[in-house]
Amino acid sequence: MKNTDSKTHVFTSCNNCYIPKARVLATSIKKFHPELQFHLILSDTLPAFVNIEDEPFDSIILIEELEIPNLKQWVFKHSVVETCTAVKGIAFQEIFKRYECDRIIFLDPDTAIFSPLDELLQQFEHGSILITPHQLEPEESEEAVVDNEICFLRHGVFNLGFLGVKNSPQGREFLNWWSKRCLDFCYDDTANGLFTDQRWIDLVPSFYDQVIILRNPAYNVANWNLTNRNLTGNLQEGVFVNGIPLSFYHFSSSQIIMQEKHKVINSVVSLLLDWYQQQCEQMGQSEFKSLPCHYNFFDNGELIPLQSRIRYRCDRDLQKYFPHPFDSSNLDRSYFHWYRQQESINQALDKSQKNPEYYRSIIASMETSKFWKMRKIWFGFKKFLGFNTED
Repeated sequence: MKNTDSKTHVFTSCNNCYIPKARVLATSIKKFHPELQFHLILSDTLPAFVNIEDEPFDSIILIEELEIPNLKQWVFKHSVVETCTAVKGIAFQEIFKRYECDRIIFLDPDTAIFSPLDELLQQFEHGSILITPHQLEPEESEEAVVDNEICFLRHGVFNLGFLGVKNSPQGREFLNWWSKRCLDFCYDDTANGLFTDQRWIDLVPSFYDQVIILRNPAYNVANWNLTNRNLTGNLQEGVFVNGIPLSFYHFSSSQIIMQEKHKVINSVVSLLLDWYQQQCEQMGQSEFKSLPCHYNFFDNGELIPLQSRIRYRCDRDLQKYFPHPFDSSNLDRSYFHWYRQQESINQALDKSQKNPEYYRSIIASMETSKFWKMRKIWFGFKKFLGFNTED
């Protein structure tokens, strides 16, 4: 444990591949706010070569330390992204319990701070829940409406790359509700109205009255809102958003694609992207990006197909019969072997449906068998005796 003074804590959540990004985030926060404590929530096994004393994190909290019932079974139901987002609510609660702090800020690991957060921190004086919309102004072009506004209708109005919660009665009440929803329904399933932890926050302004919707364009700048935010300046003298100092930028995986499509890339955005890529490399991106996530594999080393996770989480009988889904050692009670068998059956059925010749070969084999010939003789004899042969 390092810094123990601040009553404001910050955390992020990721697996091993994103540790370099989390380092960039933590370092950028410590640059402007060395008094803030920063925690890494890690949904993975900690690499042996990572030493907390050498990290910009004040602590690393492993997923096993969170109060999640039937952890292994629960993790198996989720993809990596679903897991790292689903733990956020309960991570807020764990940090409040451990450190008795006044307020906590969550930031996605692919975020960096570019100026002091003083104005943002002051907002906790007026509310218990701080959220940022994806977008602050309506789009003008039809293409941008489809890519952004309609996308927000599917994935959520507020971007959960940022969330602030105060240790107040309503803040704790919100976390009790949201953490339960995240534990039970944090799936990337937009067809059924879910997008990980994010869609749930659409309900927050209806459920709670101490909600602050931050409309400062310098917060949570990202590819999905650059059509309405003009970036100027430089890294040496400061970057500005619509004339306001850039607070924090959310570097997402689709940065380049969206910017080129909507022609919002400029020299300042290019500088930010280049800077971020260099920072991630300095923090070990090449070393970490190929690390396999522990929870992506059965215990025999076989990759877990996403469909096997979905089938398991949707079938409570499977959960009861296979309480240890990662385990492949017990052939009779191994979900791995059961699922592989089901896959083989499904592939055979699929092959037969796509290839009529497969059916014909089976029928030909049956009709040339001794059993089939004897069956024909038997039915002929029954008909001769006057018995019903329709069955």
